[in-house]
Amino acid sequence: MNKIDLVIVGGGLAGSEAAWQAAQRGLQVALYEMRPILQTGAHVTDYLSELVCSNSLGSNMGDRASGLLKNELREMRSLLIYLAEKTSVPAGSALAVDRDIFAQSVTDALLTHPKITVIREEVREIPVGPTIIASGPLTSSALSQKIAELSGEEHLYFFDAISPIVSEESIDMNIAYRASRYDRGEEEVGDYINCPMNKEQYLKFVHAMQKAERIELHSFEKEMESGVKAGLHTFFEGCLPVEIIATRGEESLAYGPMRPVGLIDPKTGRRPYAVVQLRQDNLAGTMYNLVGFQTNLKFPEQRRVFRMIPGLEKAEFLRYGQMHRNTFIYSP
Repeated sequence: MNKIDLVIVGGGLAGSEAAWQAAQRGLQVALYEMRPILQTGAHVTDYLSELVCSNSLGSNMGDRASGLLKNELREMRSLLIYLAEKTSVPAGSALAVDRDIFAQSVTDALLTHPKITVIREEVREIPVGPTIIASGPLTSSALSQKIAELSGEEHLYFFDAISPIVSEESIDMNIAYRASRYDRGEEEVGDYINCPMNKEQYLKFVHAMQKAERIELHSFEKEMESGVKAGLHTFFEGCLPVEIIATRGEESLAYGPMRPVGLIDPKTGRRPYAVVQLRQDNLAGTMYNLVGFQTNLKFPEQRRVFRMIPGLEKAEFLRYGQMHRNTFIYSP
């Protein structure tokens, strides 16, 4: 191996971009990624920059914070933004990607860069010398402990969750319809598939959600019980499981992920009482994820409850939702 100028721990989005930018500036980079030697319990591939949760990278609109950030990244010749746009799928005003092709493209780019060496092993100690720690919220227990010692802070954590994915051919388009909120989409017919509900259907759905059984948390989420401080909330407010939102009141979902504003049903000419949106998850258009439907319900319960959604009565589930624990440092 050539003399290493920079060590980067973690091959997620941040670590991958950092490795590319450093290498492009002439530094010899060692990029450590523990997968597949040590899996996280939430990742499913050994690709670098695998998207565990949503396949959306947020708004592309220049008057939004995330859109402005993307414009700045384009100016800086970001590898991830370039590849995200090459592997993008229709998502209205957002930038969403085919998660597998995107991650594979990032992996290929880094593996073939002459100044980047990808090392597949767990880092258990803070490396000596110039180092970027980008191990992310699914950092291993051993490294988490070392980061805690280095920072002098207790761990903070919250529970995050993943949305289900269904097959496109199992969606009943006699009920569902295509539309982008406020017609902000690339496709004339709309980038999202929308499943409308009237008030009666919505209330039955919410009540079923409130009573549905949840999965017991995975063992890997209990590995760092010693010294863990939960902070203000157990769940990340920006990515709450739908069943948690449902417990906050009957109308919580209707004003949250199921809000119908800007989504007129062409079959009725009216706005539904509530809407479940599905976003394309792969370039082939055969997979759609339920937007904002992060969940920790038991798999049979997901089938039962989510098939109550009009248009998804015969939904084929290609991936079930699940919950995982995120670890982070208390910082600005």
